[in-house]
Amino acid sequence: MSKEGYILLVEDEPLIQKRNKRILQRHGYAIRQAFTLAEARNIIADEAPRAVILDIGLPDGSGLHFMEELRQVTMAPVLMLTAMGTPEDIIKGLEAGGDDYLAKPYELNVFLARVQTLLRRASMIPESLILGPFRIDISSGKAYLNNEDMGLSQKEYSLLQHFMQNPEKMLTAETIYEKAWGQKMLGDENALKTAISRLRAKLTDSGWTICASRGEGYCFERE
Repeated sequence: MSKEGYILLVEDEPLIQKRNKRILQRHGYAIRQAFTLAEARNIIADEAPRAVILDIGLPDGSGLHFMEELRQVTMAPVLMLTAMGTPEDIIKGLEAGGDDYLAKPYELNVFLARVQTLLRRASMIPESLILGPFRIDISSGKAYLNNEDMGLSQKEYSLLQHFMQNPEKMLTAETIYEKAWGQKMLGDENALKTAISRLRAKLTDSGWTICASRGEGYCFERE
């Protein structure tokens, strides 16, 4: 596995920082450390990370809120760490844009395995995805229509990416929701309908649209 680039550790507890840094360095990974969100912003502004290990509770803000900001500049995989490990907490972390979630305290071998799994997944993702007039830049998390930034939200971006990977196919609402939200749809389709409606409005003059079929789902197809 290539180990180019650095892993950013964002954690305010010195002992946890030391342990996480030590085990990752022992396995050949370059590490940069931030004890606050302000420090993390400065590091990322200098160079995008290969992956981020993000504590949720930080002295100058919430890691959950920072996720939205982070996704504006990088699609590097994120492992979220927190002392709160209820199902509701995990859902919030994944909905915020995290790729995986690990509750404290945890075994270091489990932590290492989670990080390595994230990096393997990321290495299999192509740098860009192109379909007709659409292009998705995976590294920046931006989508373009005829080389113009579409200005998509995180959910709209996730929806378009999934549709572009499955053109002209009828996809169930449950499948689409699970891909974009990272969890199962529990009966309420309104959030999905709203996100698809907003994305559809941004497809004007592209030659493509999102068709809905009652009881079947949605299809990304040529007009």
